[in-house]
Amino acid sequence: MKNVLIVDDSKIMRNIVKNTFSLLNISCRYYEADDGENAFNELEGASFDLVLLDWNMPRLLGIDFLKRVRDDERFSNIPIIMVTSEAARANVIEALKNGANDYIIKPVNEQKFREKVSNLGFASE
Repeated sequence: MKNVLIVDDSKIMRNIVKNTFSLLNISCRYYEADDGENAFNELEGASFDLVLLDWNMPRLLGIDFLKRVRDDERFSNIPIIMVTSEAARANVIEALKNGANDYIIKPVNEQKFREKVSNLGFASE
């Protein structure tokens, strides 16, 4: 079973992401973090197959977490998808330039979500 880290300061949004995986019949073990600092602590404690990352969070923004992860050889190859309401083209470009594998704009569209995660090896059962 694959391990997924969902990083978002909104518990509701973390639940929406988990429910979307369920709707798509994709089984995962979920870990959650409410900000970038807690997410980095989670990375140090387990092995992850995917990180779903919000941009706007307290303590450590998603973009700063992304940069920190990509600069750390231990975690630099973990796939990261930004899942955020930051829809400006400049934000998308910045995230991709800094190592995000993909970008999903909230609200999460089920079909788009399936496409993005399946591109990273997550398939329905």
